[in-house]
Amino acid sequence: MQLPTSTDWRQRCAEDTEFLQAARHWTGGLRLAIGDEALTLGVKDGQPGALEDGLDVIEYQGPQAVWEKLLAEVPPPFDTDVMANLATGGGLSREGDVITFAQYHAAVMRAIELLRPAADDGAARVAEQREEGAFDAPIGRYVHLSICGQDHRVYFEEAGEGIPLLLQHTAGAHGSQWRHLFEEPEITKHFRLIAYDLPFHGKSLPPVSDKWWREEYRLRGEFLRLTVLAIKRALGLDEPVFMGCSVGGLLALDLARRHPEEFHAVISLEGALEIPGDTGFFQHLWSPQVSNDYKARLMEGLMSPTAPKVYRKETSYVYASGWPATFLGDLHYYVEDFDMRETASEIDTNQVGVHILSGEYDYSATPEMGRAAHEAIPGSTWGLMKGVGHFPMSEHPEAFIEHLLPILRSIAHLH
Repeated sequence: MQLPTSTDWRQRCAEDTEFLQAARHWTGGLRLAIGDEALTLGVKDGQPGALEDGLDVIEYQGPQAVWEKLLAEVPPPFDTDVMANLATGGGLSREGDVITFAQYHAAVMRAIELLRPAADDGAARVAEQREEGAFDAPIGRYVHLSICGQDHRVYFEEAGEGIPLLLQHTAGAHGSQWRHLFEEPEITKHFRLIAYDLPFHGKSLPPVSDKWWREEYRLRGEFLRLTVLAIKRALGLDEPVFMGCSVGGLLALDLARRHPEEFHAVISLEGALEIPGDTGFFQHLWSPQVSNDYKARLMEGLMSPTAPKVYRKETSYVYASGWPATFLGDLHYYVEDFDMRETASEIDTNQVGVHILSGEYDYSATPEMGRAAHEAIPGSTWGLMKGVGHFPMSEHPEAFIEHLLPILRSIAHLH
């Protein structure tokens, strides 16, 4: 592993507009202890320079072998960024203020990326190349749903014909994550795709009949399940297929156990029997001192480095644009509320098909967790998506569609 000098590293940062945007207003420093070597970077009001005494310094430490993985042109799973390594016990440690870590995580990670060999950013899909005036396939509208005694005006988009396929986005995001599937004729000629924004997400505004701003937002399983059933009822869907990712991937298994008679099949992306953790650890995700930039850049560590960068950045953009409370609030269901370790075996796959897909680079709902869910549910299927992370449908749509099509073909044949 060839490292530049600290002076050369600072120059790279000074010439990189992505770093300069992420480091705006930062006065502090960064120190990387790489085995016996150290690289230092000082920042004054966003401008890189020498590390001076008295600055608030963020420090990451680890053996050279750990850094060799982190600084590879294509890092291996769970070493895509420092947070991925820390979360999985990969060998790094850190020192510094927790809030400062969050405020400048995007700048730190961009500075680290500038230590890697130049990599191919990948290209957007050919299907993105459209003539001026062309329309995409989905048509959006609102439907009123009664959920837990409140009138919710829920936004959804749909395209295609045939078997209804409900699409649930990830925590803190919205239905635009599914946009690539809408433009795939092989899918839309057999399936009616319906991607909705959960209440409090995207274009689904909070209900005007409730003083929602007086309470901390927390997503609970009952509300989630009732939302899906309300959409099914309002749109008159007969034996739809449900597909969700992350929070939606857990929800897919939840629905298969509690409401198997309502669905023909469920597809759980990044599903698991349980996600270990404590939402108390994530409180800085909703802090007046931390912007949405943090959660956006944090999500990039969950993605595959081989996914086209334009789609990785689009996925993180969606996270930056949500109501600040939603991500942490959604994690209540993801981490605290959901647990099927003792009940997954109750799912009858003769009544509802269960298909699980796991991304190779997902360190939150790891492939091992997805396989464990499959093994606990007799008759389910499981697949590993190589070169894909936590957001398959939005970060790497071409790779995802290759894994999804065989499942959809089997469902269409058996429906």
